[in-house]
Amino acid sequence: MALVAAMGRGEAAHVRKILAAVTPGGGKSLLPVIAAHGLIAAGLVERVVWVVPRDSLRLQAEEAFADPLWRAAFGHALSVRAADNERDPARGLAGYVTTYQAVAAAPALHLAEARAHRTLLVVDEVHHLPVPGRPGADENAAEDAEAGAWSRAMLPVMEAATVRLYLSGTLERADGRRILGLPYQPAAPGRGPDLDLDAPGLAVIGYSRAQALAERAVLPVTFGAIDGEASWLEGGRIAGDSPRVGPHRLGAGSVRITTRPALFTALRTGFARDLLSEAFFATKRLRARRRAERDLPPGEPARGLGKLLVVAPDQASARAYLATLRDWMPAGQGERDVRLATSGQGDAHAALAAFRLTPEPAVLVTVAMAYEGLDAPEVAVVAALTHIRSRPWLEQMLARATRVDPHAGPYDGQQALIFHPDDPLFARFRLELETEQGSSVRPPRERPASAIVPERTRWRDDEPAGITPLESNAIGLRYALLRPRLPEPVPTTPAPEPPSITERTLRQRLAAAVAAQAVEDETSLRVPRGGNLAHRYNAVLKRVLGKGRATMTLPELEAALSWLERNRLADHLDCLDGDARYAWSARQRRGRWLPERAAGR
Repeated sequence: MALVAAMGRGEAAHVRKILAAVTPGGGKSLLPVIAAHGLIAAGLVERVVWVVPRDSLRLQAEEAFADPLWRAAFGHALSVRAADNERDPARGLAGYVTTYQAVAAAPALHLAEARAHRTLLVVDEVHHLPVPGRPGADENAAEDAEAGAWSRAMLPVMEAATVRLYLSGTLERADGRRILGLPYQPAAPGRGPDLDLDAPGLAVIGYSRAQALAERAVLPVTFGAIDGEASWLEGGRIAGDSPRVGPHRLGAGSVRITTRPALFTALRTGFARDLLSEAFFATKRLRARRRAERDLPPGEPARGLGKLLVVAPDQASARAYLATLRDWMPAGQGERDVRLATSGQGDAHAALAAFRLTPEPAVLVTVAMAYEGLDAPEVAVVAALTHIRSRPWLEQMLARATRVDPHAGPYDGQQALIFHPDDPLFARFRLELETEQGSSVRPPRERPASAIVPERTRWRDDEPAGITPLESNAIGLRYALLRPRLPEPVPTTPAPEPPSITERTLRQRLAAAVAAQAVEDETSLRVPRGGNLAHRYNAVLKRVLGKGRATMTLPELEAALSWLERNRLADHLDCLDGDARYAWSARQRRGRWLPERAAGR
């Protein structure tokens, strides 16, 4: 980042706040690593504190600093840890990662840390923090109360930090309120708040969706818009007391009084099943095609086949969707391939980690835990079964499928597929995207002049009062491709892949192959379960080959993959003999554990 280098040289000494407005999926998680490396090396700060909106994102922040590729690329050796509200959260490392909830629970602890050390404070998804009003004034709902508490706890920490790095892909809130820490221009009559990008001490880094698409940093999107009809009862009355309302079309040309209850009904009745079916079988076809391209047998775990993310309107609907999806699979397979991650599930974080890091599960059902910040490039299909229509929320949901998957082959063979209800508010959101990035989803003649600058889409996820959903169904599916209009002609021949990208791909393939052997050996009882077998297998591979994959050249990485295809790491556990860190492995190998299968029983 040129800005960080300039700050380190003293050429941008006035900058104390950096706003990184990066489109979701555009790689903003690397910016804290770049900023921390440059500013710590220059002596401007001593520590980095990275604050994220949810606990599930702490691990991803740690991984960003630990990624061997980026360590090699930037030449840094910084590490951070996911900290709880304990004393000395950094524990001698370059910093720590925490959550807004944790700061609100122990504000004095985090304020003392920011005052004791020159701190780079990374405020991730800063749009979660509204400017607080009087205590209780902004707390009309539980989520507003929580956001207000976060803001009041974060404000003194932000003021004490030496440098602040604000990260967000959506610099507006669904409720229209100002965002904490960001400068705004004086409000004009009849207009919402506008950011003051020229404020003193502020530097802005922008990376739009159009730029990311042109540079192939994110994937193009195909929208599968599904129209439908819905019927319901109003006023909470039973069927015998009142005639039903509807059927009403979801895809009416404009927002009507019936749009909201129709959508609410559709997401809880037959329409939801129809949309789920389209998304599920589209994912199944994609995975089958990629298996055939790689000559992989059915059922063999592999990275890069494509996964499905289902975003439900509430936890009850999420559980119903889970049961439906599992019913479409053979007995036993559904439990393995489809997981649920909601705040009401005790194993939600484990489900998220498995979905991100392992070939299976291939389907994740969630409400809001995984829609924002989830770094799972294998997501290729999203079932958007939600009635939230605020622009920031939809942007984040869309981005779950637009990350480039290094395991899925060439860029041109990848594409995000979003199935959604074809209601007027979602259609307006799509129009906003195509207007902003100059895409051509529809011919210009089909676009009314009044829609060129659409109004902002806002719609809170409240339950319509007094309605009882009856039934609904899908009645049509249409596809539209959202793609960029590139600023210059596309070259007729593809550019050669940069060596760093090839190296990264090979390292990831090597890591996946080691993990696959560990899973296979534990499953077949070739070795005992537990004890982080993948970690031990990585140590075996390093000793057999003489170096770790992070330092291997391209030919060495290719040779390592070739060796791993011909050999089993379980046959080389003797390499760990004499190392106290792996004594448990050695004891097990010598026969103190004798599984039935391994003994030939």
